[in-house]
Amino acid sequence: MANMDAMERDAAAGARPHDEALFTSTARKPAAEREDGFSGPRGLETILRIPVVLQVVLGSATMPVANLMKLGRGAIVPLDHRIGEPVDVVVNGRVIARGEVVVVDEDNSRFGVSLTEVAGLSGSLSE
Repeated sequence: MANMDAMERDAAAGARPHDEALFTSTARKPAAEREDGFSGPRGLETILRIPVVLQVVLGSATMPVANLMKLGRGAIVPLDHRIGEPVDVVVNGRVIARGEVVVVDEDNSRFGVSLTEVAGLSGSLSE
């Protein structure tokens, strides 16, 4: 049996020559030919349009509910970050970068973040 070619081996196993065409996997097709929608330029385009929630965390505070209930207009809540410390940039609950708060050039009434550190694939930023 070692000397048989692929068709003879398939025939010996009970497969018909046209079975290969019936059971061709999409995984074996080139990306441009796949019909599952998850490959090629169109699949990537679909992924790139998924909305995510991006948050910039200036800091956090812990307080009892009683103190929370006393908060009113003009109250100041001290945060655990200090001025000049990097802020966390969080996407869908995961820290993906750190940066510095800056004033947006076009509109002095808005803030932005200048990224100073971006998490790599190794996950160098810890939460």
